[in-house]
Amino acid sequence: MFWTAVFWLSLFGLVYVYAGYPLAARLLGGALDRRVQKAAAGRHQPTVTVLIAAFNEARHIEATVRNKLAQNYPPERLNVIVISDASEDGTDDLVRAIGSDRVRLIRQEPRAGKTSALNLAMPQATGELIVFSDANSLYATDTIARLAECFADLDVGYVTGRMVYKAPDGSLTGEGCSLYMRYENQLRAWETKLGSIVGVDGGVDAMRRSLYRPMRADQLPDFVQPLRVREQGYRVVYEPEALLYEDALAATGDEYRMRVRVALRAFHALKDMAVLLDPARFGLFAWQLWSHKVLRYLAFAFMIGCLLAAWILARRPDAVFWRLTMVAQIGFYAAAVYGHVAGRNGRGAPRLAGLATYLCVLNLASAQAFWQFLRGRKQVIWKPRT
Repeated sequence: MFWTAVFWLSLFGLVYVYAGYPLAARLLGGALDRRVQKAAAGRHQPTVTVLIAAFNEARHIEATVRNKLAQNYPPERLNVIVISDASEDGTDDLVRAIGSDRVRLIRQEPRAGKTSALNLAMPQATGELIVFSDANSLYATDTIARLAECFADLDVGYVTGRMVYKAPDGSLTGEGCSLYMRYENQLRAWETKLGSIVGVDGGVDAMRRSLYRPMRADQLPDFVQPLRVREQGYRVVYEPEALLYEDALAATGDEYRMRVRVALRAFHALKDMAVLLDPARFGLFAWQLWSHKVLRYLAFAFMIGCLLAAWILARRPDAVFWRLTMVAQIGFYAAAVYGHVAGRNGRGAPRLAGLATYLCVLNLASAQAFWQFLRGRKQVIWKPRT
């Protein structure tokens, strides 16, 4: 009886996290239909400061800064601040060489990480809106304009755009590098109609400067700052037409290490912002945060529960059903391994095998991050993506 309950509760958890919650968000969002009251093109153009934190980004920084300067946005209303986190590869010289009075370089010494870099730059940012860009993030020409249009809605405090990964040869691989990214983007669209989203793309975000609150160095700005905006009573919304292009990660191992880092800081962020998990105070948003973040990051536990319970129950006499559930789960993990091997060998894996691989990468990374979280580990500094 115990292991049967473990299996069904774990299966329910997985189904709810990946299907039940999105379906509920779609239905409820359709009923509430809280659309963003955006301005018409060119009718809302507040001043903008783009913040770019960079450590040893000589390969990308010049192209990234010039991309922001070339945005289809009034030049006199847009400036860029690059915060060099004690870079040693000539990043600073490349920024200075751009020679524009719209670009300012701030050097952070000693190296202290992205969050400290943003805290350092904020007092010198003059824009009504702050746009957060990664050092390798290239925007579509109208991305900043698309972000700014959303702030015509006075209830909106934070806007995130849509990340599109590129293959190394420059060809687009679609909305993200997998079916999972399309799924996540669609969920953000449904959550926007609920009122606010609970996850953002850190390389293409904008917020009202007046709402920024300094963070501890170990806090994840892409996670904590949107939650603080929501805590202040403003909406956090998704604008799918604000496009960010980034190179896809070179290998599964790169994706895994990045996911461990993000998940670890997310666990700490959820702990810091636990007040938002109180449904008595934050109602619908608390439900969203529990469903989309807390339970999603703990989905690895549901996967372990399903596998372990089915394995124990399958050893009983006449346990045909439980043996079939074991076969189904083994098939899923075999597909994930196949997708991983095919990717390493340069062969394209079938889409479903690739999705299985990606789900396993995400959940294995979350499991490792959760263990590190329980041990009190924190991560402050980062390395450029490879």
